[in-house]
This record gives sequence, C-alpha cells and structure tokens, in this order.
Amino acid sequence: MISLVHSITVNGLDSTIVDIEVDINQWLPAFTIVWLPDQWVQESKERLRSALKSSGAKLPTTRITVNLAPANIKKSWPSFDLGIAVWILLDEWYIKDNTLIKDSIFLWELSLDWSLRHIPSVLPATIWAKEKWFKRIFIPAENTKEASIIPDIEAIKIHNLSELIDILNEDVIYTPEQVLSMKDVEGDDIFSSQYDFSHIVWQSFAKRALEIAAAGWHNILMEWPPWSGKTMLAKAFATILPNLSIEEAIEISKIYSISWLLSNEVPLITKRPFRSVHHTASGTSIIGWGRNARPWEISLSHKWVLFLDEILEFPKQVLEVLRQPLEDGCITVTRVNASYEYPAKFSLVWAMNPCPCGYLTDPDRDCICTPTQVTNYRGRLSGPLIDRIDMYIEVPKVPTKDFQDKNLTQEETSENIKNRVQFARDIQLRRFIGTPLKSNSEMRTSDIKKYCIIDPEGESILMQAVSSMKLSARAYYRILKLSRTIADLENSDMILTSHILEAFSYRKKEE
Repeated sequence: MISLVHSITVNGLDSTIVDIEVDINQWLPAFTIVWLPDQWVQESKERLRSALKSSGAKLPTTRITVNLAPANIKKSWPSFDLGIAVWILLDEWYIKDNTLIKDSIFLWELSLDWSLRHIPSVLPATIWAKEKWFKRIFIPAENTKEASIIPDIEAIKIHNLSELIDILNEDVIYTPEQVLSMKDVEGDDIFSSQYDFSHIVWQSFAKRALEIAAAGWHNILMEWPPWSGKTMLAKAFATILPNLSIEEAIEISKIYSISWLLSNEVPLITKRPFRSVHHTASGTSIIGWGRNARPWEISLSHKWVLFLDEILEFPKQVLEVLRQPLEDGCITVTRVNASYEYPAKFSLVWAMNPCPCGYLTDPDRDCICTPTQVTNYRGRLSGPLIDRIDMYIEVPKVPTKDFQDKNLTQEETSENIKNRVQFARDIQLRRFIGTPLKSNSEMRTSDIKKYCIIDPEGESILMQAVSSMKLSARAYYRILKLSRTIADLENSDMILTSHILEAFSYRKKEE
C-alpha cells in the first residue's frame, strides 16, 4: 500500500509539503488529527464523515489517527480533506494501490454532499509542487484556470469525490487541463478605469509629473484646493502604467491567490493593480489582517499603485506604517504564531488639501483655518516620510470658464502617454538585465553610481543645490533616480543639466 498521501500547507507566500499518514485500528471508536492542525483542519472530521457517506463509501467505526507531518509547522486552511479521504479509501480498499498517488498533490475542501469547494492559495501551491517535481495536482473545478497557468505540471479538475475514486481506480482516463497563456485570460481582470488623460483639461504639469512617475515607479504627492482634479488625475494614472510581464503577473497573482481574490473568472492579474484606500482605514487593514496576517492593501498594490486620497485625514500612526515598505519594498507582519514577509514594491500616489478647510491656497475663496490648525494638520506628515516622497506637485484649480476655451479632443490620450512610458520602461529592463532591479526607483547606492552618469555642468548644479537646500543623502539619491527616469524618457544615455533641473522642480518647497 502507498505509505504517504501528499498535500501542501501555505503560510504567507511560503509553501511546505505535508505528508498525510492515517492509522486505522480496532480500538475504541475515535477520530484524532495530530501535529498542529488549526480549527479549520480539525473540522475535517465532520466534513469527511458526511462526504464519504454521500459518495457511497463510509468512515470506519474504529479508531482513526491522522498525522500531518512535519510537526513544527502550523497546518491551516481546509485543503487536507482530500488527502485524508484518499488514505481512508485506500485502507478500506475503495481505491486500488496505484502509482498516481505517490507523485500527486491533493488540494481540496470537501462539502457535505461530496462535492468540492473553491480554496485559496492554489497558484502558489501549484508553483511549489512543480518546483518539487510532482507530476500532477488534483484541484477543485473552481480553481482550474488558476492552476492551469503554470506549465510542466498536470492540473486535474475534479468535481466530486466519486470522480476521484474512478480516476484513481483507472476506471476513467483523466485529461489534464490545457496550459493557459497570459493572452488566454486577458480581459478577465478586476482592474479597469473609465478615466483617460484626454478627459482632463489643462493640468499639463501634473500630467508630465505622472508620466515620469509611471516610467520610473516613483512616489508622487499632489497638493491643491478641492475640485482641482487630484483624484481624477490619480485614477487616470492607472491607464498609463506599462504592461505586465508574465513573471510579474504571476508574482502579483500569488498575493491575490492567498487573499481569496482569484477565481475561474479572474485566474490571473493581467493589469497593474490600482488600490485606493479610504482615510478611515486602520494600519492593520493596510499592512495585513487576521491571525494569519492575510496580505492587504500594501501588498495588493505590489508592482504598482497605492492611492491615498486626503492623505492628511489619515491618523499619523497609519501614515508611519508606510515608511518601511517605501524604503525596503517589502512588509513584515508579525503575529503571535508566526511572522510573514510580503512584497510591497508600489508607487505611492498621495493627494492632500493644504489645510482642514482646503482653501488655504485657493485664490477664489478665503481660508477659515487658524495658523495652529494648519500647523497641526500638516504636521501629520513627518520629516522622514516627506523625505521618501520622490515628487511633489501643486495641482491648480481649473476655472469653469476654461472648459469652454479648449476642445477636449485636443488633449493627449492616455494611450500616447503610455507608449512613452513603455519606451522608458523597456530601456530600464534592458539596463538591469541580470539584476533583480526592474525600474529606476529600485536602484541602490552602488547602482546609482554605475548607471547615473551626469554631465559636468549638471553635476555642478546638483551639488550646489544639495548644499544650499541642505538635502539628506536619501533626498540626494532620489533626485538622481528621478533624473535618470527623465533622461530615459528622452532616450538620453547621460543625465543632462535639463534633467537635473526638472527633477528639482518636483521637490517640495520649504514652508
């Protein structure tokens, strides 16, 4: 008889093989699952009892001990139902001894009527099973497309327990699902935008800044009174983001898979994530929540945009949560039972009003805030957090009469801007071949010295400005990375004086 049935437990983005061993003997009736099963796994006993009965088999009325190895890893989510059921069916001879079991992974949650339910984390589990040289993975029908994206491993769709018994007994010849490409799932996405830069009148300075931010993956802060178009600009920003590669799509989709956000309708994230967070959100909900620290907004915006509207309405402690991921590109979430690390390389787009009433800098309305209120309000952005902002722009309000002075069709479309952004991004991908870097904003100090070559005049101006403005080392390197992106947009190998000056134009003015 086969000695082991294999399944997988997924903790964060890490996967571990779980060897399922079942002992059935003639002692007093009992059903025990040992070696760190959580409550979900413990409840498998009742699901198995009803599911086996519905399938025509039966749970032995003897002592059953289920061992989930290794012992030092917490077993979570109800994906072990099938593995335990297969072992019991083997012992009772409902399934013949065959070679399909030993090189297969079983991932299912059983319903009481013997059918299978959708489960999370199938994509990272399938990737891990392939890396460990398993030949096939048995999965619920609702997870089929998610697993079929990964080549070189057979994804076998199962609807119910009886169907599995027939396959393992070789009464039915199974057909692996066809491997899907990125084109096969294009259009089935959860990100879309009804905005276009051609719909936004004027704001050419803001559009240029957003183009640079998109090209180099930079953070940007927009400030001006209400009704100046900050939110609309941020939402249109999603339409100029460069295309995802298949590697990036799978990397992002793994995060969405463990967050229960993938399905057969959306098996792969094919567009850059754009996440908008309300100012009532807590720090926990932004970085990850729950006992198992399921990733949330910071990680769900990995590989592109996290938009925080009315940034100064957020509690200060929530804003400080952003400091580590902005610097390191990852977030470590610690809970009582474990510590999880999730990727969090995103472009942060912030929008803020200058004061509580919003009209401090509005030429058409008077501000009603006191100086103390303004100081306290703006003080929610700490110095270290401001230092991590790559670009700062003021977005002026467009007078209503100006909407009639310009034909909207004359504004440049998002498609044209995206073409330039993609051109600059392709330059960066070629530049960083053989390195883990994908964009200019990710460059480290050694990379900046290698790739940011400045003409003599520009270097002189840069050093004078850094000295007179008393900029930190972090701000100095961010200006260089921003200048490199501006140069890429102009297809220039060297950073010129004009690139340095434009980069300085996006620095926050001293108050």
